[in-house]
Amino acid sequence: MTYPDLPPTRAFGLGMRPPHYPAFLDGDVDVDFVEVISENFMVDGGRPLDVLARVRAHYPVALHGVSMSIGSADGLNPDYLRRLRMLADRIEPIWVSDHLSWTGIEGFNSHDLLPLPYTREALDLVCDNIDRAQEMLGRAMLLENPSSYVEFADAAYGEWDFIAEMSRRTGCYLLLDVNNVFVSAKNHDFDAIQYLDAIPADRVRQVHLAGHSQGRDGLLIDTHDHPVPDGVWALYRAAVERLGDVATMIERDDDIPALEVLLGELDMARAIAAPHLRAAA
Repeated sequence: MTYPDLPPTRAFGLGMRPPHYPAFLDGDVDVDFVEVISENFMVDGGRPLDVLARVRAHYPVALHGVSMSIGSADGLNPDYLRRLRMLADRIEPIWVSDHLSWTGIEGFNSHDLLPLPYTREALDLVCDNIDRAQEMLGRAMLLENPSSYVEFADAAYGEWDFIAEMSRRTGCYLLLDVNNVFVSAKNHDFDAIQYLDAIPADRVRQVHLAGHSQGRDGLLIDTHDHPVPDGVWALYRAAVERLGDVATMIERDDDIPALEVLLGELDMARAIAAPHLRAAA
């Protein structure tokens, strides 16, 4: 099945988190769009939906999910898809995204983004689940590359090849999390530039930028509780050289600073991307 195209968008946004709700409700924040966590608003009514509807009057909204569990061998939860479709129909988002991961089994939700083995069997399963989700939602989705802390001995694909084939087979678009590429490359000692070169640039519609932490064992952890570090900024520069027009967003989920701090990071993204954006037609 085919769905309406999602054209490349030259835009810069922030994740909308509760400490900053008042500013977004006033409509005075200098962003092109906001991204919200889908599950926080998949309710029948009340204050969350009221806040989102009022923010939507000022800004385009992207819905970003954390528990679709697109890699689940149990299949997708039809009630989850139904509620997400209702939210999307209400809000009319610029796009709907989730993660290349699984989150639980047999009704148990781990509340974590768990890794997939990059095998042929897993690819078939993921593609079937994406097809079902897109059919239920009536639109193409964006899938985000994970941060990775383990590797599987029986992998038949590199992560970038798995993602490229997934997008080709399902028609889904991609959300390129540059911090996740940086984290995984450091943890598994692969070339982050090789990763960028292998991702189908024509399918990327959004970029995430965030910070990370270092665990006691030396692994980098995608915690979203630090500013974007220099290494991630450098990788972002390499990414936009390849991607051209793409929507970019700053993520911060813990130790959330004043809004002005995040807007400063967003201005940094604008400055880095500016030389590489395609000239307006």
